Amino acid sequence: MLRFIFSFFGTLFSFITIGMVMGALIVGGIFWFYSRDLPNHDELVNYAPKTISRIYSGEGRLMDEFATERRLFAPIDEIPDVVKHAFISAEDKNFYSHQGYDVRGMGAAFIQAVKTRGQSLRGASTIPQQVAKISFLGSERTAERKIKEIILASRMVTSLGREKVLEIYLNDIDLGVRSFGVRAAAQSYFNKTLDQLELHEAAFLAVHPKAPYSYRPDRESEYQKAFDRRNFVLREMKENGYVTEEAYEAARAEPIVTVQTGDFPPFRDSLPTRDYFTDEIRRQLSQDFGESQFFEGGLTIRATVDPELQVEAAMALRKGLEEYDREQGVWRPTGLTIPADQLGDEEAWRAALAAVDTPRDIQEWRPAVVLEVGQNSARIGIENVENDEDGHWISPKDVTWARKQLENGELGRKAKVAGDLLAVGEVVYVTALKDKDGAFDRWSLRQIPEIQGGFVAMDVNTGRVLAMQGGFSYQHSVFNRATQAERQPGSSFKPFVYAAALDSGFTPATVIIDAPIEIDDGSGDIWRPKNASNKFYGPAPLRTGIEYSRNLMTVRLAQEIGMDTVAGYAERFGVYDRMGRYLANSLGSEVTSLYRMVSAYAMFANGGERVEPTLVDRVQDRYGNTIYRHDQRKCVNCDEPDLRDGQAPWIDSNRTRVMNAITAYQLTSMMKGVVERGTAAGRVKLGVPTAGKTGTTNDARDVWFVGFTSNIVAGCYMGYDIPKPLGRGAGGGRMCAPVFNDFMQKATEKYGGGPFEVPPGGHFIKIDRFSGERLSPDASGPDVVAEYFRGGEEPIFGMSALIDGGFAMGSNLPLFTPEELGSVGRGPEVDAEGKPVEGQENLPQPNASFGTLSAGGLY
Repeated sequence: MLRFIFSFFGTLFSFITIGMVMGALIVGGIFWFYSRDLPNHDELVNYAPKTISRIYSGEGRLMDEFATERRLFAPIDEIPDVVKHAFISAEDKNFYSHQGYDVRGMGAAFIQAVKTRGQSLRGASTIPQQVAKISFLGSERTAERKIKEIILASRMVTSLGREKVLEIYLNDIDLGVRSFGVRAAAQSYFNKTLDQLELHEAAFLAVHPKAPYSYRPDRESEYQKAFDRRNFVLREMKENGYVTEEAYEAARAEPIVTVQTGDFPPFRDSLPTRDYFTDEIRRQLSQDFGESQFFEGGLTIRATVDPELQVEAAMALRKGLEEYDREQGVWRPTGLTIPADQLGDEEAWRAALAAVDTPRDIQEWRPAVVLEVGQNSARIGIENVENDEDGHWISPKDVTWARKQLENGELGRKAKVAGDLLAVGEVVYVTALKDKDGAFDRWSLRQIPEIQGGFVAMDVNTGRVLAMQGGFSYQHSVFNRATQAERQPGSSFKPFVYAAALDSGFTPATVIIDAPIEIDDGSGDIWRPKNASNKFYGPAPLRTGIEYSRNLMTVRLAQEIGMDTVAGYAERFGVYDRMGRYLANSLGSEVTSLYRMVSAYAMFANGGERVEPTLVDRVQDRYGNTIYRHDQRKCVNCDEPDLRDGQAPWIDSNRTRVMNAITAYQLTSMMKGVVERGTAAGRVKLGVPTAGKTGTTNDARDVWFVGFTSNIVAGCYMGYDIPKPLGRGAGGGRMCAPVFNDFMQKATEKYGGGPFEVPPGGHFIKIDRFSGERLSPDASGPDVVAEYFRGGEEPIFGMSALIDGGFAMGSNLPLFTPEELGSVGRGPEVDAEGKPVEGQENLPQPNASFGTLSAGGLY
């Protein structure tokens, strides 16, 4: 009997042993089978999740953020223990004891599933398993994925260590409100940094990993669920020994208050509104580095922008666009309305107005809704402005400038009372007007102009863009007209023709014929270009062609030196990549961008050296390594410990020369004449030496002014997005030069400006600016100008230097005389009907017709 018992138990033991060995072999085989093609978990050593790229101003102020996933990486040693303990308690209480997977947890989950017949499924994934799932495996529910998950989790704990795995988890996990990782979530929920979080706030973050969008305390239906789940996390933290009983009791009594519940201001509110500058950085760097690197690479970008000047650029351009729009006298309703049944309750109309999708990035403008239209005035409700006892009103005197544009496109009668323009429920824009003492006067209607434009300002020596405005309002239209709009530069292109001529042997004293021209374009059509005034002025020196923007002189000059030469200069300066070799292009008929034009003018201002325009000083990767730096100049003696008194660091410039320095100065001197007495006279008054050039295309479809001081170049463009004439009297000097002036008043106040540097190797000779004749050194008077000539050059003066350009001079054409001053900018300006024109812009207008000048510059 005893023998039988021993035999039975021996056999049973053998079966059990064999079964265990077989089971182990089967399990081992399964794990070996599924581990063969697993990804290399060592890749996580160089873990680089999708991270926010941020743009900073030169002063280090955060300007904007771009991301596909809102994540801010936090190294594990910068994550407070209270945050770690909250997530460990909520997700993996045995994190510091298991080997990547929790057998007891899986067993408990299995038992619960059996007891509830699958109705209640308890999660059993550890933090390492969740990392494996997120990083490598996906979220499909299969036995195969679970096995792979366990294998990877075990390997990660062994090879990477628990702290590294926890770091990956706390930075990668989706925590709701489109925020990934604990640092971004702390900012999104509480507008706090991690070290500012309180116990109950850290516990609330730990609520979200399994259901990131299911605990919304701002929703009444979900608040209690979020509250209970947070207190569960707090209880787990207490039971795990991470917090005391007292701290637990205090934290569980706290209500849930977040950004979403309105108890904290959103972090985004601390940032400037997105504008054309940061969006252009996004556009350019996405091309340079690729979209994935820009939006996911955690780049730190130092922008060149001057925040003060950026505001001034926006205000100056808006003022110019609005003034033109106001002159048209047309009121265009926004088309936005609020239902009448919401207007009687202040809370209701304020909520409705806040929900209206309308631009809110225009300084000093506010959205408003018309609440009541009276016999004379209209009562309005204004966003974020409290109502006073009498309410806010639009008075009759604020509407008499306009006629309402009707639905059929026609204009109504000129408004006399507010009701002629406004209807109850309409959404409008208003701004506060002040009296001469600076006190509030009244609310005034505003509208977004149909005309658009762009403005760019940059440092002439480095190409650093200090300000950029690509339209009236970024929130109204994100299309950047400073960089993306391709428009005809008109006469603002002419300096490149004159630069090519000066480098081709012409001198400031060279006389060019201003006389009729007929050109066969090769197809049998005859092109007859004309001056803007439809007059001909006879012989005049080069300076006159620039100052008074003479089309015929420019065409003759281009014909003389050849369009190949002109185009070569335009391409060298970056105005065009490949310019067409047509004479009409010498008048600016080929399209380019304002950004290109301003950067090209910078090379005139700095003496003829190439600058590459940039919106970015430096780009660093997520680890702080510099991967791009714009300024490649070297400081030769910066490493010397002591410099002699009065000795400055020596910066070795790496800029290449694109034009002769003397040519650059000669051209700058001529363009100073544009500002002092030419087509921009009276419009630019900065108190420092300033040069520039106006540009107005055929029928005034595009108007320009690009100008510069010794250190800053800036340019303005205006026109309709779908080109059409701007109307009688429109011109670059009248519309864009004041924008330049308003901006540069602030810029020169901040950065100053000095005389343009005279390059060595030349000498001054005084000439008569009308005839080009040489004058004595002691000559003076309004017609005397000191021109700079190259050393060793023997210039020919007066009529002896006359250039005809290969065209015959008109028969019996009288030579130009100073008595013609009324037509060139001195004395009263008159239009085609003989009436005075405001300013000194040389704008007698019939415009050239298609048969005379189909494209290009007028003035």
